[in-house]
Amino acid sequence: MRKLFTAVFLLAATLDVLSAQTDGVEISLDNKKYVEGIESVSLRNAEEKLSVPIGVLGQSTFVLDFDDLELETRHLKYTFIHCTHDWKVSDLNQLEYIEGFNEEDITDYEHSFNTIEPYIHYHAEFPNENISFSKSGNYILFVYDDSPDNPILTQRFMVLEPVAAKIVADVHPATDVTERFKRQEVDFILYPGSYQVRNPQLTLHATIQQNGRWDNAKVGLTYRSGNPTELYFDHKDGSNVFDGSAEFRTFDITTLRSNSDRIVGISFVNRHTHAYVLQDDARPYAAYESRGNMHGYRYFHNRDMANRCSEDYVFTHFTLKSDFPFSDGDVYVFGELTDWQIKEEAKLKYNSGFQFWETDILLKQGAYNYQYVYVPRGSGIIDATYIEGSHFQTGNLYTIYVYYKEEGTSYDKLIGCLTTSLTAGGF
Repeated sequence: MRKLFTAVFLLAATLDVLSAQTDGVEISLDNKKYVEGIESVSLRNAEEKLSVPIGVLGQSTFVLDFDDLELETRHLKYTFIHCTHDWKVSDLNQLEYIEGFNEEDITDYEHSFNTIEPYIHYHAEFPNENISFSKSGNYILFVYDDSPDNPILTQRFMVLEPVAAKIVADVHPATDVTERFKRQEVDFILYPGSYQVRNPQLTLHATIQQNGRWDNAKVGLTYRSGNPTELYFDHKDGSNVFDGSAEFRTFDITTLRSNSDRIVGISFVNRHTHAYVLQDDARPYAAYESRGNMHGYRYFHNRDMANRCSEDYVFTHFTLKSDFPFSDGDVYVFGELTDWQIKEEAKLKYNSGFQFWETDILLKQGAYNYQYVYVPRGSGIIDATYIEGSHFQTGNLYTIYVYYKEEGTSYDKLIGCLTTSLTAGGF
């Protein structure tokens, strides 16, 4: 227990950066895995399958699932780290936001059933009778093996006040005429209701998130105009504008007995299952194409077997044909299938014999969305338009969070949240 308090103290002392250290191990205030073999991490509201992990204080349950392909014997525990609106460690002590014990064991686990790739599946639900939180805002779920010195994973989640302010949003083509056919603008109004917002320029902050991504989220947006009952976040400087990009590509590996949606071949080689996705073409200048999708998300399922933990792991092969080179950067498969992050195993390499770009990723059986993104060398900026193009019509999902730091308090309450899209807005 002493180590836990030491680790949390070190985290709380690091208020001006987005990471901390526990005995030399960097703990990120972001979604991250710290050991090999941890795969298919999912943190969500128990009532939502394809959405960001947000729930209501005292009313919602969060569900954590992940697999350990290394089959290690672990004594897994978890705790919570409260954060500011911009994902720094807040000034609150754990005793001020955690009720019950300050850590909890993960005791619900089982081995995979009849799979070629064996794994241990872990499951946890919180808050529960042993551990819960008393404050709204941004949180990090921190999972570790016996001690915080052995981190396993961190995941972001958000907790909303039980009585929430109302948000009305308008998602529309960018106001700038030079960008209106390829970018989307998100304007919104906050109706605070019972919240008596004083000094809104200083006490209110908003975040806009596109399709569950954090790398391009607009963080720290401030109140622009209005009156105490109607607060406008209508920015004119482009800080609330996003690339439209294109609708996500799809494939389905819920069955391995036959080819399904956009799967052109399935094989078993060297004791591993392989699935081959239909070849993709770069489409930066293609016309907008409408299609139903999951906004970059995924869900795990094996439709050939009803048993729990029966989803197998499959080396999934991607190929991309392009008429132009990628000499100044790298191209990656991207989406929730890569945890919305740039990963080395998702980087495409050029096959000179067949003249296309290719990679393969070990994925759990299910249905998937994905895109190809471009990262210029040395920049770290993820560009979802270089390969996919960009259109104002794209049906992106935007989640708006509004935080309020009341006078006399030391943390950012999450007082409003809304998920909307291009066709759902309008003042």
